Amino acid sequence: MIRLEETLVVIKPDGVQRGMIGKIISYYENGGLKVKKMKMLNASRELIQKHYPSGKDYLISIGQKGVKAGEKLDTEKKLLDYGMMIVEGMRSYMTSGPVVAMIIGGDDAIKRVRQITGYTDPATAEKGTIRGDMGTDTISKANSEKRPVKNLIHASGNAEEAGKEIALWFPEI
Repeated sequence: MIRLEETLVVIKPDGVQRGMIGKIISYYENGGLKVKKMKMLNASRELIQKHYPSGKDYLISIGQKGVKAGEKLDTEKKLLDYGMMIVEGMRSYMTSGPVVAMIIGGDDAIKRVRQITGYTDPATAEKGTIRGDMGTDTISKANSEKRPVKNLIHASGNAEEAGKEIALWFPEI
């Protein structure tokens, strides 16, 4: 069954600064997806605070990624503290330079965008994915430097998140 979907993709400041916009877009287009809407902007702190909230569930989910990357986060407090460190870092990072926000559409767009983008940690992302081919940072290095990983892309994780994020980044539609 074909499911036409739309999802949000944001090329982060490292992707823009490295001149990777066209190459990144080509991965999605070569994967049969279409850019439905696109804009370059300097994201405001207000927008980024809404995008990266500081609610407990969200912070714990971010903390879980640290556990997968080898961090010793064995209590809820450690998960929350780690999650907050990453969220604050992401807020600073995402407002440090221009980003490109896109609505990408097509058959099973959310799943396909995530597959094309690759795993969060560029060091373990599969070759043939954006992060696997173009990523230069690692979660381990970012953790040692107490900062978020610079992994080129944000891609919505599921339909609910995509809907909220598209409305946040493209309120005009």
